[in-house]
Amino acid sequence: MTHEQTTQSTQPAPRLIAGRYALLGELGRGGMGVVWRAEDRVIGRPVAIKELRLPDGAEGTVHSERVLREVRTAGRLNDPAVVTVFDVVSEQGATYIVMELVEAPTLAELVRRSGPLPPAQVASIGQQVLGALRAAHEAGIVHRDVKPGNIMVSANGRVKLTDFGIAQAVDDPRLTTSGMIIGSPAFMAPERVAGSDAVPASDLWSLGVTLFFAVEGTLAFERPTTAATLHAIVNEVPYLSRTQGPLASAIMGLLIASPEARIAPAQAQHLLAMAASGQPTPPGGQTAVWSGPAPTRVAPAGKRSRKPLWIGAAVATIVVLAGGFVLGDQWGSPTVDSALRPTLTYGAGGDLPDFDKGSYPCTTVLLQGPQSVPKNSWVSCSNLHYTELYETAKTYDGSGSDDVEAEYPSNLPAWAEARCAMTFHTNAIPGKTGFVYRALIPTGQAWRTKPDSEYSSYPVRDVYCLLTRADGQAWTGAASKGLK
Repeated sequence: MTHEQTTQSTQPAPRLIAGRYALLGELGRGGMGVVWRAEDRVIGRPVAIKELRLPDGAEGTVHSERVLREVRTAGRLNDPAVVTVFDVVSEQGATYIVMELVEAPTLAELVRRSGPLPPAQVASIGQQVLGALRAAHEAGIVHRDVKPGNIMVSANGRVKLTDFGIAQAVDDPRLTTSGMIIGSPAFMAPERVAGSDAVPASDLWSLGVTLFFAVEGTLAFERPTTAATLHAIVNEVPYLSRTQGPLASAIMGLLIASPEARIAPAQAQHLLAMAASGQPTPPGGQTAVWSGPAPTRVAPAGKRSRKPLWIGAAVATIVVLAGGFVLGDQWGSPTVDSALRPTLTYGAGGDLPDFDKGSYPCTTVLLQGPQSVPKNSWVSCSNLHYTELYETAKTYDGSGSDDVEAEYPSNLPAWAEARCAMTFHTNAIPGKTGFVYRALIPTGQAWRTKPDSEYSSYPVRDVYCLLTRADGQAWTGAASKGLK
């Protein structure tokens, strides 16, 4: 017997479930168990197996009922965006759910790795997930946990909605224990926070939060504590800064607080189809307030040499578009823009060391630095406020893995001021008389710091454009046309 034959003979045989499913390796694990890559030895196909370790006693009975319902739920659904369940096995104190094997990153992993996704891609993902939800709702099933971690996105753009394990058929009795929250708090609809049962419209809200995350790269309502998160869901309205048009309409329609007034699935599907087809949205992920031409971008020279937007021709183009407001009067001598105030920095070591952007575009703090800007100071512009965020600009044309290694650009202040001037001096700010503006940029340390979040691994390098009144007084109502 050769050495190779001896080695092969001493390797343990794969563990078999129900005498047919060979467990080949672990794919992942969570609070309720482990997911295995496996092979169905009878049919010869690869499968995924979710191994659930259920507690003993009454609680275990509840979980067991939930597992059986998952199998029945998935078996009743026939949609290409729903993960197919093939079998369920109870063996040696564990329950095994045999499912279609989908090898693809989740939407959460995709955004964490690549940053905010292009609007057309987000719309396509939304279309497919909405199709799966409509099929479930027509079967009387509410998913109850739609979130980026339960959406798998393959390289060819196909989407799978997973984990109907806590889905609840509308005609089933409630299978929750007293005080137990089922679902992820940051994605829960307001009616569920208020204590009402989940309804199909609740899934639509969760889809809206998910699409907001995909296109913005941040969670609309996540706060430091669960209580603060639930308060934000009930009381705050998120602010989209990287898309407008049909996709923005779909997302904000899904995020209407009242489930009765929330956009209908057919309307959402129509808007998402328009956005997925490439109908115009702001170039380069600009904010909804800007309707003019975008700065010329410098194409990346290669995977390891992606360049910031503000270098070379891009700066020259911005200077021309700004009409001399910052760097010169048309082609004449330099002039001073009397409405421009000194640029501030945010992040560690900056003018605003704990700048914490909230969901609303206006804040009760008069930003002039150095000072603190807590997240709870951000309010709707219909309230009395001192500062208005009228534009958010991305400093990169993409979010590849090499972006995190980019050096801090010395000309970032000039680029930011030109960008803010370009929008301020257009009809995007119709009532600009009496107002002044300034740019807000990250410090060098903030530029290099990655956030501690499961949903992002990229430093926040946004440039913000801020409005205040020249006399420093507060006002009500949005001065920017895009925020009215």
